[in-house]
Amino acid sequence: MKLIFTLLLATVSSLTLAQTIHPLQAMPALPPVVDASASLPVPSGSLLPPLTFPPISAPAAAQPVPTALTLPAAPPIGTGDLWDRIRRGFAMPDLQDEFVTNREQWYATRPDYIARMTERSKKYLYHVVEELEARKMPTELALLPFIESAFNPQAVSSAKAAGMWQFIPSTGRDYSLKQNTFRDDRRDVQASTRAALDYLQKLYGMFGDWQLALAAYNWGEGSVGRAIAKNQRLGLPTTYSDLKMPNETRYYVPKLQAVKNIVSNPVQFNTLLDEIPNHPYFQSVPITRDMDVAIAAKMAQVPLADFKALNPSLSRPVILAAGTPQVLMPWGNAETFNTNLGEYKGALASWTAWTAPSSMNPKDAAKRVGMSEASLREINGIAMHKGLIKAGSTLLIPRSVHKMEDVTAQVADNGQLTMFVPPPPPQKCKVRKAKNGRPITSCAKSSKAAKATKTNAGKPLHKTTSSSKRKKHAQK
Repeated sequence: MKLIFTLLLATVSSLTLAQTIHPLQAMPALPPVVDASASLPVPSGSLLPPLTFPPISAPAAAQPVPTALTLPAAPPIGTGDLWDRIRRGFAMPDLQDEFVTNREQWYATRPDYIARMTERSKKYLYHVVEELEARKMPTELALLPFIESAFNPQAVSSAKAAGMWQFIPSTGRDYSLKQNTFRDDRRDVQASTRAALDYLQKLYGMFGDWQLALAAYNWGEGSVGRAIAKNQRLGLPTTYSDLKMPNETRYYVPKLQAVKNIVSNPVQFNTLLDEIPNHPYFQSVPITRDMDVAIAAKMAQVPLADFKALNPSLSRPVILAAGTPQVLMPWGNAETFNTNLGEYKGALASWTAWTAPSSMNPKDAAKRVGMSEASLREINGIAMHKGLIKAGSTLLIPRSVHKMEDVTAQVADNGQLTMFVPPPPPQKCKVRKAKNGRPITSCAKSSKAAKATKTNAGKPLHKTTSSSKRKKHAQK
């Protein structure tokens, strides 16, 4: 009996164990558990800090899946933020010397300066990266405006270089950046980026080295070419570090390298980089009629300061459609602009262009167009006080309510305001011979001098020497 009971107990135990194991055998194999403190491997040569997994926490309670919503069209969004995308495109050889270390320390000790530059760059950096990738150029070059202008499109140097990429007037014209009384394309975000990348590609084609190309961007290709030729004659190396150059250019590439190093590993330099979304900040909106800048910003529901920051090339308070057929607006505001424009019934432009028929001073020009001289000077940026407006110059003046036509393309694209100081009238001189045969030249006095001479005619001339003053005092 005891034997039968033992056999029955073993049978029941085995059945219970089988039922317990069976569900586990039906489950797929689980992935190995990863230690929360483990790090992802870093590729050799990478400047990125190792990434760590966050601590494993208990799974959250299941949430209901929301139903699909109809949302407005959004720009394409890439993976990660824009800094990650820039890091992945680094392709220039690194430079490491005492100049780089010096600039690293300079930037690392100025977190407020880096924060201001980064905040400004948020409007423009995505576009620059897009253009670089389309041309298969190193994305380090997207950091160059940090060095050139701190990403300020309104920056102007002592050499009259302007804009985010700091083009001087002549180089700007060489790369089709128009500069007239209504706009300066050296400040235009899209046009200046296109011109800068064209120029950098040309320089890289000339020197076959990005560091030398950057030196030429700062110093000029002629200067770099002569420095290379000099080293070749002396049998010296011709790399960037080996050339003799001005201090500004000597520090130029190290500045870019320092910023690259900080972007690559901000933690190492105790720097916090604000995240920049990896999608467009702005979009182009066509302009078909002349329009005040303030009205365009209002219809797009964009703060005037933000509108001007996206369209820094506009140097006057009006957009001339013939010369500026498109403007930039924050992504998503274009539809608002078009809707409000269709419903707007008032005048779009309160300003128009006027061409001076002859040379005249600002006071006479203001009187002719019905403005005060102060208003004419302010709206047209006339600071010269003793000068004339040259004939053919284009000025901005109030637009009559009866004027329907917009400014022509010829004026919008080529209008210039030129001020000049007329030279004094030539003196009338005669040459005669003295008794000794030498020539003597005598010139007529100016009208003011002649008038003064006529007024004082017949009056005794008094000397103002100290002796004559003493004599008068003694007589008294």
